[in-house]
Amino acid sequence: MFERPDTTEAIAAVAAPMALVADLPLLGNGGGDDDGEAKPVSIAEAWERVRRRLRAELGEDVFSSWFARVEIGAIVDGVAYLTVPTRFLKSWLEAHYAERLRVNCMAELPGLNGIVLSVRQVARETAPAVVRETAAPLRLRSASAAPAASPVAQKPVETQAGSTLEADLVDACGTLLDRRMSFASFIVGKSNQLAFAAAERIAAAPAGQTPYNPLYIHAGVGLGKTHLLQAVAQEARRHGKRVAYFTADRFMYGFVAALKAQTALAFKEKLRGIDLLVVDDVQFIQGRSIQQEFGHTINALIDAGKQIVVAGDRLANDLEALDERIRSRLGGGLVVEVGDLDEELRGKIIGARLASLQATHANFHVNADVVAYVARVVATNGRDLDGAANRLLAHATLSGQPVTLETAEAAIRDLVRTREPRRVKIEEIQKLVASRYNVSRADILSERRTAAVVKPRQIAMYLAKALTPRSLPEIGRRFGGRDHTTVLHAVRKIEKAITEDRSLHDEVDLLKRMLQE
Repeated sequence: MFERPDTTEAIAAVAAPMALVADLPLLGNGGGDDDGEAKPVSIAEAWERVRRRLRAELGEDVFSSWFARVEIGAIVDGVAYLTVPTRFLKSWLEAHYAERLRVNCMAELPGLNGIVLSVRQVARETAPAVVRETAAPLRLRSASAAPAASPVAQKPVETQAGSTLEADLVDACGTLLDRRMSFASFIVGKSNQLAFAAAERIAAAPAGQTPYNPLYIHAGVGLGKTHLLQAVAQEARRHGKRVAYFTADRFMYGFVAALKAQTALAFKEKLRGIDLLVVDDVQFIQGRSIQQEFGHTINALIDAGKQIVVAGDRLANDLEALDERIRSRLGGGLVVEVGDLDEELRGKIIGARLASLQATHANFHVNADVVAYVARVVATNGRDLDGAANRLLAHATLSGQPVTLETAEAAIRDLVRTREPRRVKIEEIQKLVASRYNVSRADILSERRTAAVVKPRQIAMYLAKALTPRSLPEIGRRFGGRDHTTVLHAVRKIEKAITEDRSLHDEVDLLKRMLQE
């Protein structure tokens, strides 16, 4: 069980590991004084060294394009929190330069073991005065994903705070809701109907009643879990409940900001005074102290009969970076998966999206055969369906020609051609390899060194490196907390073995195909 801190001393103990913020010193690694002592270097100075490293490695053009606007916000529990101005820049850096950025940060920031990228919050003229006057130093904005099953594109709008408590929580964490992500606009199909029904019941339940507690929804990218969570939060507010909606990065930055502003106790008490807590992308919550506080909050709310709704990208038990006690709590309620979109559901989504565009563009018309074609060939997620609809609209308005099946094929050809294969998860690799070699997943994660376990473990590590974007240190952590050199040794050994052993080559190739189907 989590021990909930009840005193100022306990809060100070939690805050102690968070001492590294941008204006505080740390030991430098660039030499020492004449007496051999290391010179203290501020995080700002160390970050400037990181920038110089990146500029030297990548060249001025690449650095100016992708890294010039990256800033460091704080270092918490060995994790550096970096911020960028746009979602696009965040996605690009995560996809192409995450490992290089992490390695360079670790070289200049002592004790660092990871980085987190987030989108900086942009000040708004319409923001309430209380936000402008008391906003925390880390003014970062959520980078939460667009919903898959929404027939309209996202456009963040200001949330009307129903109470001083909600205004304070929005001030602390800054997560705004999109009014168009409602239950009414959510497209229901076989893959999401159970999650939709559970979310609706929770939103409509009176305060103090918890039909399913906690509700944990897991789904891949772009399948609509964010839409569902926002719909729950907004519908519950309309029923008079006190609601706090966070993305994982906003919870982390809100807690760090409260510590820096010395308002941590007030932040915690306000958070525990709500009726419904909604947290999206829980897999991104990092840092020992922040995870402890998240665990304390979950325990306090559940014990008080308050409802919790959480979403992640996989089963709670597979979130190995998350504290085991939090995983146990999340897995102890109702766990619902939002599955892949079938063709029928994709047809409903693209039809609704095109209908909304036709309502605002009088000369834009799309026939039923085009809708069916798009639903058949764009088989990834709701975001790609939104992209297809926007391409059809652009083609029709820019060319002045009607949308036919031939023009539709041309308009979305690049989207279909560059469609990414199914994302493979490390947990899936471990389970498949364990089953194939008649061992358990626990054996693969264990310290056992028998031949029957070592070979499948090394094959699983090789597949994790080949089929996932995870770094060697991250793969090592997913395999029982092993060092990245262990993973590198396993990868090289299997690479060499499959060139010498044709049967092993065919076996590993079969596992790859099974994972990618």
